[in-house]
Amino acid sequence: MTNANKTTARVVGALYIVGTVAGILSLVLTGPVRNAQDPLLSVSASETWLVVGALFVLMMGLALAMVPVMMFPILRKHNEALALGYVVFRGGFEAVAYLAIATSWLLLVPLSQIYVRAGVSDASSFQALGTLLLEAKEIGSILTIVFCLGALMFYYLLYQTKLVPRWLSGWGLIAIVPYFAAGLLAMFGTIDALSPTYAILDLPLALQEMVLAIWLIVKGFSSSAVISGSARADLNDSYRSSLSRA
Repeated sequence: MTNANKTTARVVGALYIVGTVAGILSLVLTGPVRNAQDPLLSVSASETWLVVGALFVLMMGLALAMVPVMMFPILRKHNEALALGYVVFRGGFEAVAYLAIATSWLLLVPLSQIYVRAGVSDASSFQALGTLLLEAKEIGSILTIVFCLGALMFYYLLYQTKLVPRWLSGWGLIAIVPYFAAGLLAMFGTIDALSPTYAILDLPLALQEMVLAIWLIVKGFSSSAVISGSARADLNDSYRSSLSRA
């Protein structure tokens, strides 16, 4: 494996860890607002933590969006269509969803200021809007679907190419099922997105991603798989070149 591929593997592993840590910190920092009986009223006391939490969501989105960008040059040698789909779903759509979540959290700040200053009689309307912005269920539902489709492409490519051991990519393919189930159950209101049941269903994939991250940092990609992909890409380029000359 070349030094460039080793660097790519380590960067991808580091990005997974950065994205996961940023996501956890965003939930911890916004906990006082999310768990408050009156979230809008609590925003004024926790405004800084809410803003920082939103910034961590952006950090998570950008870190995870960079993973498919970094992986594309390697994956395209094996299957360019799926590699491009992975970039579109995980690098594009998912990043937009995280941006929308961060924006909805930041909008709570001016909304809470209006709510506190005005002392409105129709407080329930403001509270409903605040809950909508804070939970962002609709965005979360779209994010789940986009994430699962992108992850399915990624782990299928890893499984087929053997860039990492098949037990590791196969674990990812299997873990997508309970993750997607958790998203569907939350979408239909059967479980809460922050409930223990949701966390348990997400746990297999969360563990797999951290194991994958450590594997990439320590072991990197399989050298034989990288060489095979490069050879296949050279053959495809030669074939296309011959067609263009014909």
